[in-house]
Amino acid sequence: MNSMNYRMNNNRKKADNFVDGVREHVRLGLKFSETVKGKLSLGARILQIGGVKRVFRQNFGVREGEKILKVSQCYLSTTAGPIAGLLFISTQRVAFCSERSIKFSSPNGELVRIHYKVSIPLRKIKRANQSENVKKPSQKYMEIVTVDNFDFWFMGFLNYQKAFSYLQQAISQVQNPVQK
Repeated sequence: MNSMNYRMNNNRKKADNFVDGVREHVRLGLKFSETVKGKLSLGARILQIGGVKRVFRQNFGVREGEKILKVSQCYLSTTAGPIAGLLFISTQRVAFCSERSIKFSSPNGELVRIHYKVSIPLRKIKRANQSENVKKPSQKYMEIVTVDNFDFWFMGFLNYQKAFSYLQQAISQVQNPVQK
């Protein structure tokens, strides 16, 4: 009976964490309808391309021996506001690609649409930090600090703890390689 209660409580905690993650993910979007439209569009694009691994390969290329460990939907914090997208954690890097393309002016004045991308080699990561809003603990943030002191803030994960765990695992494998 005790093990059944333990499993039920554990499942309830997992469900609560997931619901908090979904709520936080949707809250960061501009409007609920826009967020849902963006998620449907992203899902269609992933299906059209052939899965998240192909999305990664198409946007960033794959290096020899590189394997995807985890893909998470989240937001990248920028000075212009949060940008929704996919965070890829691989055996060689952390990469982010926005869900939607972003408009900006090119040097010759034309409006150009391009996906916002970030690629950080794991060997260039100094540390990864966890953070949360003191007033709203369900709002969790992940900071990645590079060796040249740039910092990248990610938030609004559907499963924050799992994503952070995979990030720590990837960083530790590069910083503490197993000797053969």
